[in-house]
Amino acid sequence: MPVAATRLLEPLRAPLLVGAGGLAAAAALLLRDPHVAGSWPVCPFLTLTGLPCPACGGLRATQDLLTGHVTAALSSNAYAVLTVVLGGLAYVAWLASAVQGRHPTWLRRSSTGGGLWAAGLLVFGLVRLLPGLSVLRP
Repeated sequence: MPVAATRLLEPLRAPLLVGAGGLAAAAALLLRDPHVAGSWPVCPFLTLTGLPCPACGGLRATQDLLTGHVTAALSSNAYAVLTVVLGGLAYVAWLASAVQGRHPTWLRRSSTGGGLWAAGLLVFGLVRLLPGLSVLRP
């Protein structure tokens, strides 16, 4: 490949690789339905404690989103739905910036965003265990 073309494609390398990984994960969820018992490993936290971890239901929620069942996705894991939507928007913004040859400014603050996301996941995991909010459990 000519050097000029390589320089033009360099900003797209990371977003395209991440996109390829996302497509591979989506394909795996479509090929092996997490609603079918035994198709994916069981959550070790659930096995040890009998309680759902904050991510329990995330595979089912993502598969439901991929097949257009939004209500079912929300009932499996609402936080996973939020994560997929925000992650998708962030990916599109990252890819658009890369196409324009720019580095997105919000990406510099991604460690702060990641920390807030993790804290939100923990809060969601605790809230879904409250008796009045058991509707949030998978």
